[in-house]
Amino acid sequence: MKLKIWIFTFLFLGISFSLFSQERIILDLKIKGARKTKISFLKKFLSTKKDLVLDSIALEKDIIELKRLPAIRHAYYQVLNANTNFCTVFITVEENLTLFPEVNFWTTTNQQFSYKLGLYDYNFLGKNIAFGGYYQNNGFNSYGINFRAPNLFSKKWGLSVNHQDWKSEEPLYFGDKTANYVYNNTSFEVLGIHQINFKNQINFGFNFFTEQYQYISGAIDPSIPKSLSLKKTLFKLVYVYNNLDYFYQYINGFKSVLYAQYVITENDFQNDFCIFWNDFFYYTRITEKGNWANRLRIGLSSNEKTPFAPFALDNNINLRGVGILVDRGTGSVVWNTEYRHTIYDKNWLAIQTNFFTDIGSWRNPGGNLNDFLSSKNIHIYSGFGLRFISKKIYNATFRIDYGLRVNTIKNNSEGGLVFGIGQYF
Repeated sequence: MKLKIWIFTFLFLGISFSLFSQERIILDLKIKGARKTKISFLKKFLSTKKDLVLDSIALEKDIIELKRLPAIRHAYYQVLNANTNFCTVFITVEENLTLFPEVNFWTTTNQQFSYKLGLYDYNFLGKNIAFGGYYQNNGFNSYGINFRAPNLFSKKWGLSVNHQDWKSEEPLYFGDKTANYVYNNTSFEVLGIHQINFKNQINFGFNFFTEQYQYISGAIDPSIPKSLSLKKTLFKLVYVYNNLDYFYQYINGFKSVLYAQYVITENDFQNDFCIFWNDFFYYTRITEKGNWANRLRIGLSSNEKTPFAPFALDNNINLRGVGILVDRGTGSVVWNTEYRHTIYDKNWLAIQTNFFTDIGSWRNPGGNLNDFLSSKNIHIYSGFGLRFISKKIYNATFRIDYGLRVNTIKNNSEGGLVFGIGQYF
């Protein structure tokens, strides 16, 4: 009996020693290919570190997280054994150019020629900091300054600070009537950024802003003044679940972004109100050159009968081809789906075709949830487009889409072209 116990003990210790001996210590961690990005920043960003036991799962996650950075368009690794118990990890990154000018042209609701000029660096100081600003002229002068440093204090804690002074001519809707107002939003926002873990992040903070409306033309409603100034405080929470993996212009996986806001205001025309919306993204590769992309947006706000309803129906936000600020509502359900196919792919440039369908429905201000099912509120547009993608510049995708109305709703646009920078979603 004792002999059996000793034999079992020796076998157990032998197996344990064998398993333990398979653990390899990282003798050195080398990063190649980084030119602008600081090596010191990348080594702090990675969970794989020198003198730690090699964890292949953690290393795979590090590679995925690197490819999510604006500065990195691709990354891969190699592990070389120094001997049985030690190894060297080589990580190679391919960098994007991240100093990017923003140029955009469009026409507004009154056919005013408009343009926007900006300059942003998405890897400022080589530390994954986005910093820049813009100037816009759409008949009025607007500007904005944005600073976002998700790793300012550590890998898990950062800060975002934004300021803007925005002016535009926008339609307000009073039943079947419309009036045009000059809308001016002056705001200052501060958000904390916390990376909970590999897949989860929260942003939280506040925004002090002033909204001003000045009547220009159109219908007059005795309950709405021609001039209005509203001071407001907004508390914001953004929760991000991110399980996306990138391979150059291709995306695979699922992502969810929840926006929740509570606005405090003191005036006779609006009460305190809350608003939330959730964007669900799903992407999957189809064969070698295809990518199916989806976005489902569900949103609700406090349901007041007011022309200042927060959810807009617009070309550049949700339905391609519908027109500019066509309508507003206190609830929104929108599904955007498209198939992207790469027809040209070389060292620095990729060209994609895409075929899309955008479907959306709105709750009328003061209405009820049945509004989402009303044929008057359901809009369907479908079409095709092109994407010209620079594979060496972050977010440098020039898109052209033509959306055509599918269902028959009176007074809606039959369709039209939509231009932009970056993928639609």
